[in-house]
Order: sequence, then C-alpha cells, then structure tokens
Amino acid sequence: MKKVRKRKMFIVLSVLFVIFGTLIIWFNIPYSPVKNQFQNDITALMAKNQLPVDNEIFTEKDFSYLPTAIQKYIENCGYIGTQKMSYLKMEYHNVNFSQGKDRPTLTINYTQYNFINEPCRMALIDSSMFGIPFEGYDYYQNGSGGMKGMIAKAITLFDQTGADMDKACLATFLAESLFAPTILLQDYIAFEEISDFEVRATISYKGQTASGIFTFNEQYEMIFFTTNDRAVAGMDGSMEYVPWSAICNDYQLSPNGIKYPTKFQAVWNYPDGDFVYFDGVISEVTYGYKQ
Repeated sequence: MKKVRKRKMFIVLSVLFVIFGTLIIWFNIPYSPVKNQFQNDITALMAKNQLPVDNEIFTEKDFSYLPTAIQKYIENCGYIGTQKMSYLKMEYHNVNFSQGKDRPTLTINYTQYNFINEPCRMALIDSSMFGIPFEGYDYYQNGSGGMKGMIAKAITLFDQTGADMDKACLATFLAESLFAPTILLQDYIAFEEISDFEVRATISYKGQTASGIFTFNEQYEMIFFTTNDRAVAGMDGSMEYVPWSAICNDYQLSPNGIKYPTKFQAVWNYPDGDFVYFDGVISEVTYGYKQ
C-alpha cells in the first residue's frame, strides 16, 4: 500500500514538475501571440501608410495658416528643413504604470507607432507580474479603438472596445500629434487660437470627434495637453469620463537636431485629486519616411 502511495505521489510530482518546467520555458521564449500580432499589424501599416506629399521637406509656409504658438513650436523645436514623416515611433523604458487607483504599479516598456495618412495608433506594453509575462495592446485603426491585456501570454485579463474607447483613442492620437508635425497638415485636424500660449485642437474621423487644449511655455515648448474626451476604463468594462492631461517637460536636443521632451506623464484629473498612471522617460523617437 505504501509503495502504491509513493508511486502515485511520484507521478503527481513528476506531472507538476513537467507543467512547471513547461510554463517556465513558455514564459521565457521570445514568441508571444500579442507581440506577434503587434508586429504583424505594424508591418502591414508601414506598407500601407506611405504619405503622398509633393514637397517632402517642412517649410515655414506649410504651417503659416496655423496658430502662432504652433508655428513657433515647430520652428523652435527644429522641424523646419527636416523631412516630412509618414509615421512616428516612440519608445519608453522602465515606465511606472498603474492600471487604476488602488491597483499595483508595474514597471513596463512601452512602444508606440502613430501613422499619418489616417489617424492610426498602435502601442505595446511589455511587463511582468510576479515573474509572469503581462502584455497589453492599445490600438486605434479605421475608426475603431481598443485596449487588450493578457497575462501568461494566453489569459485575457481585459478586452475593452466600443464607442467610448474609439473616442478615447482618437483623443490620445491628438495629444501626440505635435511629435509628428505632418499630422498637423492633414484635413482631419483643425486648430483655434485661444491665447498666445494656448491652442484648441479638434480631430474628426469616421464620425467621431475629439478635442483638447495644448499649452505652451515661453520657449514655445508644448508642456500640457488637456481633454474631456477620454473615458477611463474600469476592470469591469465600465467607462467614466474624467478630465485627462498629458504633461511634457525636460526638452532636450536629440542627435537628429529636433528638440523633444524627455519626460512624459499621463494623468487622470479626478475631482479628489490627480492620479498619475503613466510616468516615464522617452527613450527614443524615430520616424518613417515615404519610400
């Protein structure tokens, strides 16, 4: 009887060992369904979004009809005389990221692409929770936006879509438009001067509209973007409209001669106080160009 029990225990332990070993291997191999989908989507979009432009170099005339603050931002940040981009890529490393109030803060790597022809934004979150891979995919394409999170490369934690998410993703694309100035020249975006240092921007696409206000400092560096058109998504799928801000600071001159902010925060401005859920340093900004 004891031999039978020992044999059963040995079999159970062996099975657990195999399962544990398989999970360790699965967690550590480079392949991931989320990353694979992200890369396939980016490859397809790069082929599709080749910007048709007659003059591929930014000139002062290109921006002459825009509010003065934007013209000075473009000039002071060094875009005049550079090539017009067809997409933007931004990378963040070791970002402090929280999924919501009273929830754990993760350290993540964040990679995003913003395409120009039509409002389109893809972003990948790469992190882990207690050694288990956690990955997120934020996307906005063809007027549809969503946010998907997966753990252990196979278990979906959340998958949020819908009209509120579409609008939120469009507002996010708008917030980042000044980092890829070709966007500013497109028909789907419009600007209104509020003051010497404030500009209201409105973006319209596929029947959806979002707007917000850009604020500039005396050096005409964009330091704030605020909007009421982003809803915060709850873990239960609920959506709540809360004022949202993007804060940029510590502008530095990059090797390509363009001045970028190096620090970026995304903030929910709740009535009881601001909640910074994304606090990171921009590691790299690169562009894709017409082939």
